[in-house]
Amino acid sequence: MENNSFKIIEIPKIKDTRGNLAVIEKDCLPFTFKRVYYLYDVPSDAYRGGHAHKDQLEFLVALSGSFNVILDDGKTKNRVTLNKPDKGLLIPTGVWRELENFSSGSVCLVLASDEFDEADYIREYDDFLKFKGA
Repeated sequence: MENNSFKIIEIPKIKDTRGNLAVIEKDCLPFTFKRVYYLYDVPSDAYRGGHAHKDQLEFLVALSGSFNVILDDGKTKNRVTLNKPDKGLLIPTGVWRELENFSSGSVCLVLASDEFDEADYIREYDDFLKFKGA
């Protein structure tokens, strides 16, 4: 997978002895987010995702705990572990993603470039490969 197909982005943080504060605004992401959701209480043996988006960008952050994200561009697969609340994963369009290996108490925050639209999802892997021209 090409290095520019996904990106780890450092989230600006303010360190303080009372606790750190991370801020996602304006120029932190290369898109304006229109939807925010989060995954929690995911059993360690379960997985989430299993789809790609045609147009929507997503930014994932492990607010608590850790999990793995498997990224597949139709040719190459990469595994990224998210485990720091001040670093997030930018997933561009046309990338199949699966989330697995959730630690106990993990929370995955997702910032999406658009509101939910079922027509933007590719939910079958064979359809994804056709979309990618593979």
